[in-house]
Amino acid sequence: MKSHRGDGESQGPGPPPSRSQQLLGVLSAGLLKVVFVVFASLCAWYSGYLLAELIPDAPLSSAAYSIRSLGERPVLKAPVPKRQKCDHWTPCPSDTYAYRLLSGGGRSKYAKICFEDNLLMGEQLGNVARGINIAIVNYVTGNVTATRCFDMYEGDNSGPMTKFIQSAAPKSLLFMVTYDDGSTRLNNDAKNAIEALGSKEIRNMKFRSSWVFIAAKGLELPSEIQREKINHSDAKNNRYSGWPAEIQIEGCIPKERS
Repeated sequence: MKSHRGDGESQGPGPPPSRSQQLLGVLSAGLLKVVFVVFASLCAWYSGYLLAELIPDAPLSSAAYSIRSLGERPVLKAPVPKRQKCDHWTPCPSDTYAYRLLSGGGRSKYAKICFEDNLLMGEQLGNVARGINIAIVNYVTGNVTATRCFDMYEGDNSGPMTKFIQSAAPKSLLFMVTYDDGSTRLNNDAKNAIEALGSKEIRNMKFRSSWVFIAAKGLELPSEIQREKINHSDAKNNRYSGWPAEIQIEGCIPKERS
């Protein structure tokens, strides 16, 4: 007799999936792969973007050099020199006045007089001109008392300049610089007045000579201070066409002891 299985017994394997079901499974698996590839590509692109933003724009050789330099000792750089009064290379002692006189040079380089880092006469102030430029400073206070320029090429200005020099009060410092010509109309009285202040070169002045001079009235300046300098016009050696090079003197004048 044939035996019969009960209702609770498991049945045999069902029918195989249809072709449409198989195709749907393949498409689902392929879609997942595509999504994964796209997601991975986006992650890689974004990572590269962040890396490019974080790394400076420099050639690989520079980057390699920077990596090698990490283990090297740091290079010590000298500090930038501090600017001194009147552009001196070295500072003046605190108990002295700093000064710098610069003659004119050529047509466009005007004369300058600097005292205690204050520009007393210069192109920026508009108070320099052709001829001899003079600034008078109170030696006790260090304050400028007067500045004037005297044209020595045209006009009769030697007389007014002589009176200006002689009007300086006792214990005054006088600074003189030329721009362009300072000799053509310079008369003997003016030369005598400047010579009386200690000038050794005023009688050697020639057409367009560059000249600077520092003098004191009513006091003695230290002997080591350079007080005067001159440079004559020479067609063979002139720095500028028709003009000699500008010249300068600078130094430190001891203040009055209190």
